[in-house]
Formats: sequence, structure tokens, C-alpha cells
Amino acid sequence: KGMYGLPQAGILANKLLRKRLAKHGYFECTHTPGLWKHVSRPVWFTLVVDDFGIKYCGEQHAQHLISVLEEDYTVEVDWKGALYCGISLEWDYKNRTVDLSMPGYVQKQLTRYDHPSPRRPQHCPYSPNPIKYGKKTQEPVPEDTSPILGKDGKKYIQQVVGSFLYYARAVDATILMALSAIAADQANPTENTMKRVKQFLDYMHTHPNAKIRYKASDMILNIHSDASYLTAARSRSRAGGYYFLGEIPKDNKPIFLNGAVSILCQILKLVAASAAAVYSGFDVFDNKIQ
Repeated sequence: KGMYGLPQAGILANKLLRKRLAKHGYFECTHTPGLWKHVSRPVWFTLVVDDFGIKYCGEQHAQHLISVLEEDYTVEVDWKGALYCGISLEWDYKNRTVDLSMPGYVQKQLTRYDHPSPRRPQHCPYSPNPIKYGKKTQEPVPEDTSPILGKDGKKYIQQVVGSFLYYARAVDATILMALSAIAADQANPTENTMKRVKQFLDYMHTHPNAKIRYKASDMILNIHSDASYLTAARSRSRAGGYYFLGEIPKDNKPIFLNGAVSILCQILKLVAASAAAVYSGFDVFDNKIQ
């Protein structure tokens, strides 16, 4: 237990847990924070605050970890592994897949913001920039000159971005671009920013139940990446990357796609002089993630 409101409570509880687990042969992997294993038993687990996601070979080894934890803590066990960190897991061992979803989360947030149902379905979370041809393709995005919002509007936008960011990273990558663009303007939001937020919420109302599927694979890291030049405000550019575990690509065969282990969706801080410079800047982010 930690003292409520004490900033050090989390780290103190974690250090105590490490000490207690170490006595029974459990340790955290050096290069993978949050992943734990035993010195000899075939049992591994991830730890997020007080949630343990356990992988084991042989129920007796899982029982060993549970008994160790029950010496000092009150433990609730879900042998189906149906919920972890607020994410619902649907396991299909026959087809070797697992589906991740967060049922009810979107509707709860829409109720929180009192957002009504749109008059017609919204299938785009963010309005893209107009397509330009010829010489105009090198022109930066025009500055937003609409009126600045007050404190209440600013707080509202920040709350929307914060409440949907975890959902986006966990199960719905389709909204990351919209959240990234809105978040870039949340410090000084305008009426146009609020319009984008309303369009985003209309999209969430239309598509409230996202689900992502992970399939068993050869665990080969695949990266699909791209960048765009002068597509963000203030002459900035964007970088995007989709990282997933799959197989080695083979000629004349479709690429084995899988659920992402990481997604990069970011506006580059630098102002690139050319499209080539944008790709060079993206390589910096790409190498950091790898």
C-alpha cells in the first residue's frame, strides 16, 4: 500500500515488489522494461501498475507466481485472461489469434461530452488538406486565422484529446492522425480546431467499436513507413510508421500483415527545406523506435 497523494508512493511500492519477487527467482528483463521472467521456471509476465499479464507453460508454474504474490497482496485471478489494462481480449487458440477491443469506452466518452448523434454518418475523423497540383504542391498549409477559443473551449479540447489517446494507441490507429493534428493546436485552439473536434466526435459516434487482431507469426519485425512534406501548419511535415511482427516478405506473395506493436504518427519539429529532408528527419524517429 502507498500513502495517498505521495508522489513517491508508486516507485516505493515497485521497489518493494521487486525485492519480494527477487527472493523467489523473479526478475525484470534488462532490455525490456515491464517484462519479467523466472530464473528457471517457464513463466513470463508483464506488469502495468498492479495488472499482471502472465504467460506460462504448465499451470503449476503460474500457481507458483500466484502463491508468491498472495504472501503479501490480495490477488484476483482471471484464468481466461479476458481483460488487461482496460482492454478486452478474445482468444482463439485454434486459429492462433487474439482480438483486442474496449467495448463501451467510446459511448462513455461521448456521453461525458454530451455529444449528439450526427445527422449523417461520418467516415473521416479529420478533414484532409485540399489536393494541390503543379507548383502549388510546394506551398505550405495556410495559417488558421479563425478566432481564438476561451478557457472553457481550450479545456474541452484538451480533455477530448486526452481521453481518446489511450483508446487510439490500444485498439484504433485510424484516429491517431486526427488526434495528433488537434493536439498540435490545443495550446492555442481556434474555432476551426473546435470544428475538427466535433468532426472527430461524429466519427467516433459512427465507429464506436474498433477491434484489432493479432495473429501468430514468425516474430520478424516489419516496418511500413512514409512521410509527407509541408502538410502541417507552420510549414511543418509529418512522419508515419507502422511496426508489426510478421514474416520475411517473399516475392509474388502478399505481405503478412498483423496488429501493430508500435505506431508513429508525428509532426516533425524541424522545418524541412525539401521532401528529401523530411525523409531524413523521419529516419531519426525510425531509428529511435527500433
